[in-house]
Amino acid sequence: MQPPKKSFFERLTGTVKLEEDAMGAGLSESRGSFMEETEEEGQLTVDVHQTPDEIIIKTMVAGVRPEDLDINITRDMVTIRGRREESVEIQEIDYFHKELYWGSFSRTIMLPEEIEVEEAEAVERHGLLTIKLPKVDKAKQNKLRVKSV
Repeated sequence: MQPPKKSFFERLTGTVKLEEDAMGAGLSESRGSFMEETEEEGQLTVDVHQTPDEIIIKTMVAGVRPEDLDINITRDMVTIRGRREESVEIQEIDYFHKELYWGSFSRTIMLPEEIEVEEAEAVERHGLLTIKLPKVDKAKQNKLRVKSV
């Protein structure tokens, strides 16, 4: 038996519905009530690259207002969460084709190097979120003056 065909958006962005992922992993269809109550969450696709001074994360967040994004950063990890709301109520029966992803999404990225959390910046332009994370300069030295008391 072949797994169900993924939508264009799921193939394009790598978004995975948790229910489908669990089924693909061979998990049982019977679930506890807490799983039935939780909403399915998509996973963002990301590009992560580096320059000599920064780690840069890029992801598509088209249709999400910047104030609806929640970005949590630690020295070695970044978590991006948000929700893409469908603005118009259309009945399922009226659709000919439906591939866009609506709902909650998140992604946690483990960073290859420590970063300066306070100097991080995030910019969204035309649906592309770019997060710039300055690397910790481990070679940087400071002279510490000893005070006489």
